Amino acid sequence: MHYIVFDLEWNQAEGRIGHEGGLPFEIVEIGAVKLNRRMQIVDRFDEVIKPKIYPRMHYMTTKIIGLEKEDLENGKQFPEVMEQFLKWCGRKYMFCIWGTLDITELQRNMCYYGMDELTHKPLPFLDIQKLYSLAFEDGKVRRSLEYAVDEQNIVKDEPFHRANNDAYYTAKVLEQIHRTHGDVESYLSYDLFMLPQDKRDEVKVKFKTYSKYISREFPDKSEAMQDKMVSSTKCCVCGRPTKKIVKWFSVNGRHYYYVGECKKHGYVKAKVRMKKADDGNVFVVKTMKIIDQDSLDQIKGKQEKLRLQRAERRHKD
Repeated sequence: MHYIVFDLEWNQAEGRIGHEGGLPFEIVEIGAVKLNRRMQIVDRFDEVIKPKIYPRMHYMTTKIIGLEKEDLENGKQFPEVMEQFLKWCGRKYMFCIWGTLDITELQRNMCYYGMDELTHKPLPFLDIQKLYSLAFEDGKVRRSLEYAVDEQNIVKDEPFHRANNDAYYTAKVLEQIHRTHGDVESYLSYDLFMLPQDKRDEVKVKFKTYSKYISREFPDKSEAMQDKMVSSTKCCVCGRPTKKIVKWFSVNGRHYYYVGECKKHGYVKAKVRMKKADDGNVFVVKTMKIIDQDSLDQIKGKQEKLRLQRAERRHKD
């Protein structure tokens, strides 16, 4: 298997977002680096794409990436470049990007042109920005690519904000992560451009410090919360039932919380995020992790604040 580290540059409409087929961003360049299992660079890919939807470059796009009109006029059509790119990727590969946006926009552009989907369910990938935070920060902060390059003393011999160069720098950061903190590479991310079609496609994965579940679609939030997998409160480490400490509650109708106690692993927090699908249905991204007393107290504080707000509203009524 190869690791395909890629970066996209794109253009957008001037004055408004969106156009035919709901395509807010049109890809104008694909740059990529192919790594082997030892995270060594074995090949590179770079193609400029002639814009079709937004032929006039947005002033910010021109300013940031420096592509001139002549460069774009000499570019190839997106379907041709995409077919070349996928052939170059090979049969077995893992996409790697800085952040989360590029895989979604790649699939959105493919969909616009009627190309076959990369997958019919959530697509696993490595978010190098997240892995960098897990390896060298607190796991929560998100740094810019240039910040990571500077911190790791990677030589900057090419300008940023061109797809080929940014893909190269991202690959060099990944190489550094692999050399010093290879254990974080198990923390896969999942792109949700394609949602699970049924129970067989749902994502159920355990990491070292938490578990994640991505559900199929439900007609509404109520039905989602009645689903056994969504509302399950078993320990994310051992799978034992937990004793309820804080029952399910929601602060805003989008995030739901629960805390239970596992006899072996202590307090277990479940967090359900309700998300809307394009067709109006909802799906669930649920995470579970072991927490300490301070985190438990914070969640209890949220629940108590909500109780007081509701009591105050009832009193006013």
